[in-house]
Order: sequence, then structure tokens, then C-alpha cells
Amino acid sequence: MASNLLKIHVQTTQTANLLHKHKHKHKQPWTRFSSSSSTPTPPTSKEAAILQAKTCLSTTLEKPLNNTKLTNKLKRLKQPRFRLEIPVIDDSSDSLSQLAFDIFRELPIKRKGSPVNVLIIWPNAAHKEAATKVFESSPNCPVEHADIASFYYNDIRSLSSTDVAVFLAVETSQLEAVKSVSDGLYPRPVVMFNPRWGFDDESEFGEMSGFVGSFEVIYSFMGLEVKGVLSKRKGVIFKCVRDGVVSGEKWFVLVEEEGGELKVISTFKVRPSIAEVENVLYNLMAMNSPVTKSVQFFTNLVSSVTGKK
Repeated sequence: MASNLLKIHVQTTQTANLLHKHKHKHKQPWTRFSSSSSTPTPPTSKEAAILQAKTCLSTTLEKPLNNTKLTNKLKRLKQPRFRLEIPVIDDSSDSLSQLAFDIFRELPIKRKGSPVNVLIIWPNAAHKEAATKVFESSPNCPVEHADIASFYYNDIRSLSSTDVAVFLAVETSQLEAVKSVSDGLYPRPVVMFNPRWGFDDESEFGEMSGFVGSFEVIYSFMGLEVKGVLSKRKGVIFKCVRDGVVSGEKWFVLVEEEGGELKVISTFKVRPSIAEVENVLYNLMAMNSPVTKSVQFFTNLVSSVTGKK
């Protein structure tokens, strides 16, 4: 099963260069092209990935957090729901806690008046405790932590001081609690961060499929690999919302060239399934050598581009 909790060691990723001069031509169901001036550049290091995701999140949250209409009870407004997927080395509480600290420490959200109070909701008590210790080094950071299990028993009205809730690494079995907390926070924004399931699994979530699908992906960076009989190619699937406005940004599929650069080979208007990505890469590799069906998304300590552990 493909996992959106990607364990890609991005510190070893080679430099990406997407600034090619050729114009692209649209085809269906995917578009193959050399480059576009509007193509976002994938991160080339762990620090770059964190900065990109942090910028996407802060700029996207600014509008709803400064929107006075969110307090208008005369009209049912759409709750802002966003989703981030960032590579991590492993699923450990220490790794996830450090990632959360890097993202939410000094989150540059511009808002008039008081600072933005962020509540990170963890999948279990162990993750919560680990995060609490990590954030102790920044006592002025307006971030609180909670264990999602606590909301099965406690009144969610205790969230009255929360401006933004972030569900980090939650399981499918916890979706009902996620929805309950989200409804209780309405109309304040909520964020799904590195959920522990694959995108292709979401069609089997039944009544929860619509709820999960309501979270707009504002940042995603996924490593992948396809093996042929004579060669193999590594690459990424990438989406990045810039300027804080979600307006139909495309999903990019990029592969590594011989020189280590990443080249855009396809775009999708909506998130591609594993099968769609497979077809794109098979068609690309079949031009040079026979291909075996072995596209995989990385779920171990392998770099998405270099293959280093």
C-alpha cells in the first residue's frame, strides 16, 4: 500500500532544475512538456522542503484567520480545510515531533491583534509527550498539543481558544474523531498533516471519503521509482500552492535525468492515482528499454532521487 507518510531522506536529494525553454503542449489524460515558467521547483534539501511547506501553510492560513466573516452566524460558510504531505525519515515520535517543531515554530502568519494559537492533535499520548518535550525549547511558541483519544471523552468546547487545529499522522480508525473535532472548531481552519494512509485508499472510506476529500492539498512531495529491464528511473510527484490562494494548481510528475536534474514529464489537474503515474512512467521508459511493472512509492529510508540510505 502506498503511503502518504513518505520516508524520503530529502537531505540527499540532488539539485532540481525545472527551468527549461521549451513550451508545453496539452494532451489527455496527462500533459508532457519540457518546462513552464509557472512550474514550481521541488525542494533540494530537507531545509528547503520545510521552508516551502511552511510558506505554503502560513500564506494559505492568513486569509481565513483575518476574515471577519468567519464569525458571521447568519450564513453557513465553508470551513477552510488544508492538507500537507512532507517527507520524513521514519514514523517515530521523535522524527514527527521535530518536523512539527520545524514547521510551527515561528510560523510567519500575519494577523492583526493576538498571535495565532495552534493546536496539534497527535494520534496517541506517546507522540504528544514527545512533541511537548521538543517544543519546551521554544516556550513563547503559541502551540499546544493534544492526544486525539482525549476528544472521545472530553467536551470539544474546551477548544474555544484554538485558532487552527492540525491533525498530525492520524490513522483511518481515528477519522470519526477528526471529523467531530473539525465540526466543533467550525468555522476555524483545520489542517491534515501527513495522514497515515494512501491516497488510493480513500475511495474505500465510505461516508468519510467526502470528508477526507474536502481537505485541499496545498503541499505534497512524494518520491517514486520505476524499474525497467535495463534501467530504472527515480522521481517525484509534487504540488505546491503559492501566494496563499488555492486556485487549481497542478500536480507535477518529475523524473531524474542522467545529470541528476529533475525534469517535468507530466502534469495532472487533479491528484493522479498510482495507476496513472505508472502509465506515464511506463510510456516514458518504454522509449528506451522494456519495462516491468514495478513503480513504487517510497516507504523506507531511500532517497527519492539518489537511492542513498
